[in-house]
Amino acid sequence: MIGLVKNRVMAVLVLAGLVAALGLSLLTHAPNRLVTGTGISLAQLLNPSAGRPLNSWLTLLPALLLVVAVFMRPARRTQILVYLAATLLLTGLAGLAADHATQLAGQSSAIARTSLGGAFWLLGAFSWLAATDAVQRLTLKPGWRLLGAGVVIVPLAVLLAAGAFKDLSLLKEYANRQDVFNAALGQHVQIVLASLLPALLIGVPLGLASNRSRTLRPPLFAVLNVIQTVPSIALFALLMAPLALLAASVPVLAQMGIKGIGLAPAVVALTLYALLPVVRSTAAGLSQVPQPVIEAAQGMGLTARQIFWRVELPLALPVFLSGLRVATVQTIGMAVVAALIGAGGFGAIVFQGLLSGALDLVLLGVLPVVAMAVAVDALLKALSLALAPELND
Repeated sequence: MIGLVKNRVMAVLVLAGLVAALGLSLLTHAPNRLVTGTGISLAQLLNPSAGRPLNSWLTLLPALLLVVAVFMRPARRTQILVYLAATLLLTGLAGLAADHATQLAGQSSAIARTSLGGAFWLLGAFSWLAATDAVQRLTLKPGWRLLGAGVVIVPLAVLLAAGAFKDLSLLKEYANRQDVFNAALGQHVQIVLASLLPALLIGVPLGLASNRSRTLRPPLFAVLNVIQTVPSIALFALLMAPLALLAASVPVLAQMGIKGIGLAPAVVALTLYALLPVVRSTAAGLSQVPQPVIEAAQGMGLTARQIFWRVELPLALPVFLSGLRVATVQTIGMAVVAALIGAGGFGAIVFQGLLSGALDLVLLGVLPVVAMAVAVDALLKALSLALAPELND
């Protein structure tokens, strides 16, 4: 049997998906948002005796195609089939869950909640991984691979825009807290931008200096590595007292919003965390510039400043952007924890949901952070590909 398997990655994903579908609930239904819901399995959703039409089983047809692909040679047409089947499976599962949520909404009270279960999230993740693996095996250009991985979720975005998910608990939480959500979005973006800007202003010159001075590099990276090892909550706590004392000593700073809690300690801490990837990528990008290229520029009569701007910087930019991707995604994620010291952002929604035991409220804060991180990562990667496509394979 093992010898018949042609795609081991797909075999693992199919096996894991089968375990998730059989062992976990695709949906949960509860009389209100604070009560643990009753699980609804995929088999129950597809059961004709529960009022589901017989053609609901067509939702699983793409899953059958994925199973067949495990035993097919990894030819180009096979990978296209896998990509389409994975996309259709993800779309079908989402549509099935949304349709059943609408059906339950018509049979329950207004405060009842229908939530996506563990099986849906796992099957969705496995479907997306199967599609992206197929795109990788198609040996497309990097830009097309990036586009292909994003197109998988386009049908979900269309369903969301059409209001198909309006009866799911997650969308009800959004409808009830739309103003809070929008404010949190603005605060989260503010925290990220306010942290990355000083990180770039400080980190790029430090990276340049460490590349020029070999004696500066060891102690500089030692300090930055130590900062990375400090837990974020601990660093926030360490900054609260000094900033509070500074605000008390200099009232002007307090009027500017610098105090022991809120945005100031969050920005300082996140800036310190972002320094290591920025400094390291700047130094690494400059150090990988070929020496013969620099010597050729010197032979052409270019000054040191001209060599930096016209030769070193363009060649180092792709490596620098990879470090900026790391710093940005890290800052977006860690900004959630900053809500513990009153900085706001999506972390406030996450912790409110944790304190009230409302999982969908937690997801309302977590999912935008994930989406923001993935979108920014893809954008910076696309920019890197556009600047130096030959360096990305």
